[in-house]
Amino acid sequence: MSAAGSPLAAALERVGDRWSLLVVEALLPGPRRFNELQAAVTGIAPNMLSDRLKRLETEGVVAARPYSERPLRLVYELSADGHELAGALRLLADWGSRVSREAEPLRHAVCGTPVEARWYCPTCERPVEGREAEEIRHV
Repeated sequence: MSAAGSPLAAALERVGDRWSLLVVEALLPGPRRFNELQAAVTGIAPNMLSDRLKRLETEGVVAARPYSERPLRLVYELSADGHELAGALRLLADWGSRVSREAEPLRHAVCGTPVEARWYCPTCERPVEGREAEEIRHV
């Protein structure tokens, strides 16, 4: 399989830049207006945020709906495809917390313990760990 035809390449084509993933993360708790998103995504310029929202909407990751007609103002929320990205974002955040001295790990809200992401096979009904995890392939 060529890199261009890989599942990772397909995902990166849709959301493979820093700002897009941060916008998706900011929308995980629920719908937000443009100004709320700009406050949530530190450092993003308004034109960049507008561009990313349009692109994510075109890709079917974000849905925009008007909350005011005059002037036209929109509220943004994740589509079903956008919500599916939550797992991938959590995996990236987990990795980021392990390789960065500044990043805090994701924690279980009930007890405060850092959570761990693991592969699981629903057919075998067991975790895929160790050497088996290293041998996961696209078929």
